[in-house]
Amino acid sequence: MKGVAVCFVAIALTGCGYHVAGHADLMPKNIKSIAVPAFGNVTIRYKLGERLTTQIKREFIERTHYAVVADPKQADAVLSGAVVNFLSYPTTFDPVTSRASGVQAIVYVQLLLMDKTGKVLFNRPGMEIRQRYEISVDPTTYFDESGPAMDRLARDVARSVVSAVLENF
Repeated sequence: MKGVAVCFVAIALTGCGYHVAGHADLMPKNIKSIAVPAFGNVTIRYKLGERLTTQIKREFIERTHYAVVADPKQADAVLSGAVVNFLSYPTTFDPVTSRASGVQAIVYVQLLLMDKTGKVLFNRPGMEIRQRYEISVDPTTYFDESGPAMDRLARDVARSVVSAVLENF
């Protein structure tokens, strides 16, 4: 009896349009290739635009069927973007030394995806992504965690951007 109920639920869910978040693809069917030119960066955070561009390309390659091409003139769609703001501030402090031991980083990006006819497929003028990272408070074992944290932040931004583009939300 349980097996029949499980089969019924499985069949019902497949027909109702239910899907796992992050796997929908609401892009027009004529889009087969996407170009992602280097993102601009108006912040003081060194190479953040380059990191985001690289990670977004990688995310499109790993998660989608779209060909990522270098030349925007050869692409069916172009995703352009810019890092418009970067903030970081301490969130936790070591009680012994009073030094910051945790940092919250926030990046704001502008995104625009257009097809080759100039039609806007996706526009997000102020997307915000956050990343928290730890700082060693012991000066003898101190390791600057900001570089790896920016890599993690770039991966988080890439995941969010690709999901937002695919699901158009």
